[in-house]
Amino acid sequence: MDHIGIAVKDLDGAISLYRDVLGLKLEGTHVLAERGVRVAFFSIGDEAHIELLEPLSNESTIAKFLSSRGEGLHHIALKVNDIQAVLEEFKQKGITLIDEKPQAGAEGKKIAFIHPKSTRGVLLELCEGP
Repeated sequence: MDHIGIAVKDLDGAISLYRDVLGLKLEGTHVLAERGVRVAFFSIGDEAHIELLEPLSNESTIAKFLSSRGEGLHHIALKVNDIQAVLEEFKQKGITLIDEKPQAGAEGKKIAFIHPKSTRGVLLELCEGP
């Protein structure tokens, strides 16, 4: 696993909770304008992270998620070595992809999302590290 993504309405307030109350180490924040989100990463062990996601506008995917479902678990991200090969394999197996080609993610990663229709209601993100 790479990280668990959690949608939040107020990133600064959520950072305070995860850092100051829960004691997790804040690794950094990023603005992903092309995705319409501001994110914060916390380490929860040697390799796994929690990613908090705040929408930059009411039109972003995260804003729509918050509007319909409220704050909480948004996605689970899995590490892969060759994201394009995994996407092609999933497509051949009939898995519905949101992203057929990798996109630029935070921290220089390549990312792609798998539609929850194909994963029993869980949004999965594939991550290939820099």
